[in-house]
Amino acid sequence: MKKTLAVLTLSTQIIFAQNIAQKLDKATKDLMDSSGAISSSLSFYVSDEKGNFIYEYQGNKGLSTASTQKIFTAAAALETLGKNYTYKTLSGYSGTISGGNLSGNLFIASNGDPTLGSWRYEAYKPEMFKKKLIDAVKKSGITKISGDLVIDDSYFDAQTIPGGWPWDDLGNYYGAGVWGINWRENQFDININGTDFKGFSYPLENVKWINELKTGGNSDQSLIFTAPHSDVALINGTLPAGKTVTVSGSVPNPPLQLGIEIKEWFKESGIDFTGKIITNSQLIIEGKHILKFPENNTILTYESPTLDKIIYWFLRKSINLYGETLIKTLGKEKKGNSSFKSGVAYLKEFWKSKGINANMINFADGSGLSPQNYVSAKAQVQALLYAKQQPWFESYYDGFPTQDNGMKMKSGTMKDTKSFAGYQTSKDGKKYVFSIIINNYQGSGSSELQKILNVLK
Repeated sequence: MKKTLAVLTLSTQIIFAQNIAQKLDKATKDLMDSSGAISSSLSFYVSDEKGNFIYEYQGNKGLSTASTQKIFTAAAALETLGKNYTYKTLSGYSGTISGGNLSGNLFIASNGDPTLGSWRYEAYKPEMFKKKLIDAVKKSGITKISGDLVIDDSYFDAQTIPGGWPWDDLGNYYGAGVWGINWRENQFDININGTDFKGFSYPLENVKWINELKTGGNSDQSLIFTAPHSDVALINGTLPAGKTVTVSGSVPNPPLQLGIEIKEWFKESGIDFTGKIITNSQLIIEGKHILKFPENNTILTYESPTLDKIIYWFLRKSINLYGETLIKTLGKEKKGNSSFKSGVAYLKEFWKSKGINANMINFADGSGLSPQNYVSAKAQVQALLYAKQQPWFESYYDGFPTQDNGMKMKSGTMKDTKSFAGYQTSKDGKKYVFSIIINNYQGSGSSELQKILNVLK
């Protein structure tokens, strides 16, 4: 009797899986037969939570992923660094303190904390770092600094932007580069009415603007162009007439920006400082030797939120800066080399060691902003399945957003690319793991892909 029940149960499961596969196949082929998909490529793969195959449409085909690339970086970081990993920003001094006078330089150094001065974390906003730094300086007995303020941004290498990022993205907030010292997520906001600047979220220093904005349309179609270390920024495109719009850009020199703000903090706090602001990256540009952080005279160690909280925002709000910082961190920690090339190589080695075919994970960065990322849907499902078995999975899964159709999944959006990857429990309790990626679709892509995925609900 038990054997008969087992056979019946297995048969029911097979029939059910076949029915789901048939529905997925119809929905998928309906999309691919549509006029908007005439030149499109699609990779789609579905398994159950144990990895048993359900359905695929060119599941091995490598396509540009956009932000679903982040599922690989987030999982590798949680396992490699640990969910309690923190970044650290230090302050210290060279020289001596006598009678309140520091005869030497005050230093700020970091190992690349991407959350320093972020507004996303209640206890880590810019005001908190300001308070702790000023308190540490005063506690050390310093009321006057006779030397300079040195921003030691040398922890990472000098390349702040991954190769392959489109120039159109670099000056916009989502194209912010990675520095040894990041500040306010390397982002600024401008309130613009028509074509007129009405104000910045904070004073952006040493930047001259070329404004080629025009009015037209009903939405923000502007682009900001800034380059690392540049003192010139260009904004063009169109903005709606007659209303104020907030446009966000990337700071061209975050370490210098932080230094300028700290100088103002000193003035507000009654700390006498008349020296220069020096960044190690600028010394490198000038062909000079960098100034090393004096570890024996550390006065402040400021820790970031733990990695699980960083991963939450990385996935939930798709923050490219976090992904590329994690890539540099992985390269530095595991290979002793903070280059993007080194970090990306480690990421590929990590997933290859978990059984993913190396030909299906052609990574170019850690965030998916580069169109040179080529990954298959099957590889994404394999990564999701691996993560589901790990002790850090809750921290990982918590970051996945809930999309318009009610499904909890990471999305990816880029010109000519749309993707989704995630987990779904159907109304009758079946648990699925899936990835779907479409390139060169002449339509929105989002609603069309969600219509297919709704079959799993």
